[in-house]
Amino acid sequence: MCLGKGLQRSIWLVFASSRRRTNFVHFACLRSVFVDGRSLRMKRGKKAQEAAAEGSDDTTSAPTKKAKNAKEPEAPVLYEDPPDQMTSKDGRQANMKITSWNVDGLRAWVKKNGLDWVREEDPDVLCLQETKCAEKDLPAQITEMPEYPHKYWASSDEKGGYSGVAMLCKTEPLKVTYGIGKEEHDKEGRVITAEFDGFYLVTAYVPNASKGLVRLDYRKTWDVDFQSYLSELDIQKPVVLCGDLNVAHQEIDLKNPKGNKKSPGFTPEEREGFSQLLEAGFVDSFRELYPEQTNAYTFWTYMMNARTKNVGWRLDYFLLSSSLLPGLCDSKIRNKAMGSDHCPITLHMVV
Repeated sequence: MCLGKGLQRSIWLVFASSRRRTNFVHFACLRSVFVDGRSLRMKRGKKAQEAAAEGSDDTTSAPTKKAKNAKEPEAPVLYEDPPDQMTSKDGRQANMKITSWNVDGLRAWVKKNGLDWVREEDPDVLCLQETKCAEKDLPAQITEMPEYPHKYWASSDEKGGYSGVAMLCKTEPLKVTYGIGKEEHDKEGRVITAEFDGFYLVTAYVPNASKGLVRLDYRKTWDVDFQSYLSELDIQKPVVLCGDLNVAHQEIDLKNPKGNKKSPGFTPEEREGFSQLLEAGFVDSFRELYPEQTNAYTFWTYMMNARTKNVGWRLDYFLLSSSLLPGLCDSKIRNKAMGSDHCPITLHMVV
């Protein structure tokens, strides 16, 4: 069939126009698929990140829903030191206040304003452990403290910057001795004993079993010898023992007992050594007053934000001869005091 040129041109324009529209629609659809595909990939990437944050590499929708429904981490349970009890069970007023603090380096502790807290607490006797400081290197801020005219220091004979204890007293003791009478222990500067009218005060930094428990055998020997020393004192006068005893006695005394059964400070041997001390006639003053109190710790590692989370250990104690119990008023854990990886503890008693 023969068509005129005018009609042929009109048909060609209609066909071309239709083809352009088809191509445009096809391109638009492809562009939409591309855009949606990129969007989909981005969404799947976000899901993967969320899953990774939850500890999973699954990018399906199920972990995402689980993540949205997951509970927020619980706030740490902190110990609130209650108001000081200043009377004994029989109604007598406390007349002796003793504070003990492992300062983890006395010179650093002084720079962290530890003495400001001491002046505010104002104990009659201040006992310090892990001073890591020879007497010749003591800072003047503490050696010249007028509040405590009677000061006593013990340090390691062999290692500088290791161990060491101190005792600062407002009233002069009748007598002061150093060590427990055994050279293998005394060379590390771990014990000072002060005799007062009605009791002996012993401050101690008990040796740690150390990483890998390499000193556990030595620690067991120490426990036997130290108990013998305290028992001999107790025959003469009642004893107050304070310091870092480097053991969490019961599971209640640390945050994670199950994971620390082979850790220094919570081995069966160290806990048994502490139990033997109690069986010899000494009393854990804090547990005597607060037998069921949880989350009460005195030491937190500097790692992993442990103190803020209250992941700690109760390593610092006041142990009393059982004959002193009638005069026990309170045993405090001052866990808000900063300046060391340990916090101070304070004893109120009648003597």
